[in-house]
Amino acid sequence: MEQDDGGVDAQVRGPTAGPRYRGDTPAAQASGGKAAVVSGQERELRPQGGARPSSHAARRADPGHGRVYAALDLGTNNCRLLVAQPTRRAFRVVDAFSRIVRLGEGVTHSGRLADDAMKRAIDALVICRDKMVARGVTRSRLIATQACRMADNGADFLQRVREATGLELEIVDQETEARLAVSGCASLVDQAARGVVVFDIGGGSTELILLDSGERGFKSPFTVQRHVSAWTSLPIGVVTLSEVFGGKDVDRPLFEKMVKHVQAALEPFAADVAARINFNEKELHLLGTSGTVTTICGVHLGLDRYDRRRVDGTWMRRDDVVRVTDDLLSMGHAERVANPCIGADRADLVLAGCAIFEAIRRLWPCDRVRVADRGLREGMLLTLMAGDGVWRRSGRRHRSMYRNPAGAPHSGGVRT
Repeated sequence: MEQDDGGVDAQVRGPTAGPRYRGDTPAAQASGGKAAVVSGQERELRPQGGARPSSHAARRADPGHGRVYAALDLGTNNCRLLVAQPTRRAFRVVDAFSRIVRLGEGVTHSGRLADDAMKRAIDALVICRDKMVARGVTRSRLIATQACRMADNGADFLQRVREATGLELEIVDQETEARLAVSGCASLVDQAARGVVVFDIGGGSTELILLDSGERGFKSPFTVQRHVSAWTSLPIGVVTLSEVFGGKDVDRPLFEKMVKHVQAALEPFAADVAARINFNEKELHLLGTSGTVTTICGVHLGLDRYDRRRVDGTWMRRDDVVRVTDDLLSMGHAERVANPCIGADRADLVLAGCAIFEAIRRLWPCDRVRVADRGLREGMLLTLMAGDGVWRRSGRRHRSMYRNPAGAPHSGGVRT
């Protein structure tokens, strides 16, 4: 499944207000003209014949001084790109791309990335490279996650990517991935909650983060990173779990085996969480950022087509999640393929995702779960922009979760 997710000119609010997207229009084709390319160290590029803003008013109108930012996440299942420009209180998505590439297909058994999978990923990365060049990207962070972490030939694959596309990807560790996910969806945390369990169900791994509000509570998205109390990363995702148990034909007994498998892997983290915070289903909530939870939400809402404007930020009750999971279990593979929020590319993975979600929900049976159609890419963009000081108060940079929560951001990312 390929899509331009995010929508051109979608507005995402920055750290001074809750992020949100406006619009769901397909990304427009980049206009013609001379392409700007970043090579090596960052250099600031301007439109041909353009001048740097000189007045204070111009700088206020363009807090990023004409910079264009990109965030790319090459995961076990998907390749996703966001290109954005800062606004006064937000960033504006100017281009986006998402394609299911299944880079990690078979890696659980072989320990290596397969040739066909690498080719699919490189084909998608070529499109991402072209979009970045056409949009004149000046600052970027390009990451690879679990598939490349676990594969014996992960580093060799990134060298192949570099030679084929000019893109310099970095393999991030689990903690970086977890913290970036928190950064990307921090504004969806209920500030009145006592604590939050954030989870990101990926293709090859699942990251979980405990946020403890402490005595002073969640004051703003700026401070959420300071409330990270514990985190873990399981080497279990929708691709790896479906490869072990199957994903096409899943009945209730097989589903329960999958859930118990994930619960067993989560027990050490559950014990750590129990030692750090007193669980209260009314005072804590779950916050899910992944294709699994957005798919479940889309099915719950009965959407004729997936619409991130309706999904992102939606609260679901415990009974809603149980009902949708039961409905999906009752469907055959063909019915899941026909569902507009699932489709052929996710039909054999969605129940594995539901099993991971169910294991999390049983360990922390909160009344509410909030759905985030945002995560790593948004976290990378916010971190890059805030690190550049595009959002300031009284002339000073915010000292916030976005400053550098998970390693120094990269400059550039495309070479000639």
